[in-house]
Amino acid sequence: MTKTSRQERLLEVFATLADTLVDDYDTVELLQMLVESCQELLDVSAVGLLLADADGNLEVMASTGEDSELVETIQLAAEDGPCIEAFRTTSVVHVPDIASAPERWRGFKAAALHSGFASAYGIPMRLREETIGSLNLLRTEPGELNRLDLRTAQALADVATIGILHERALRASDLTRRQLQLALNSRVTIEQAKGVLAHTHDISPEEAFGLLRTHARSHSLPLGVVAERVVHRELIF
Repeated sequence: MTKTSRQERLLEVFATLADTLVDDYDTVELLQMLVESCQELLDVSAVGLLLADADGNLEVMASTGEDSELVETIQLAAEDGPCIEAFRTTSVVHVPDIASAPERWRGFKAAALHSGFASAYGIPMRLREETIGSLNLLRTEPGELNRLDLRTAQALADVATIGILHERALRASDLTRRQLQLALNSRVTIEQAKGVLAHTHDISPEEAFGLLRTHARSHSLPLGVVAERVVHRELIF
């Protein structure tokens, strides 16, 4: 790949990642595209990606092949390795010679060497104080990955992270709006139920509300559900 074509391809990848900020997208497809683009554009042999769930537990979400997925799985099982450390420390982890990796990474080391990898780099997927996963760059040759490729990998990971967090924020915002609308709808129904009880029992709205609350508490039901049953004449005091 020529320098010009590589730059053009990089622009295409960045544009695709940026589209997640405005369009609906599939997170798994996004992450698969990310690892495949890293393999295509960087001086690496394979790429894997770990993503944290809501409880902070890492899972293998994308890989460029069975070998890289195996390495990621071994890291998870051993709870250590460059990809795990990149997630924990939010810093890039350099392993230019896997054969000389620390003893605490023996599970990762054995799996990586068995799969033919000689060097590895863990890239955190982070935005400010939040880290959501990590990218694992694997090479069959030992030695440092050039600085430009490392910066490119971090930039790609950063854009993907922004897209994922943006989508999560939108989902949370939608949930909040739905909950608020449900609360507003419930309040309208409660007022209607108070009116029904006040009329049928010749009591004040405050007393009617007390009846609703008492019934809801004694039957462990949401107040809105009790009110709706009263309005629809499914519940008569």
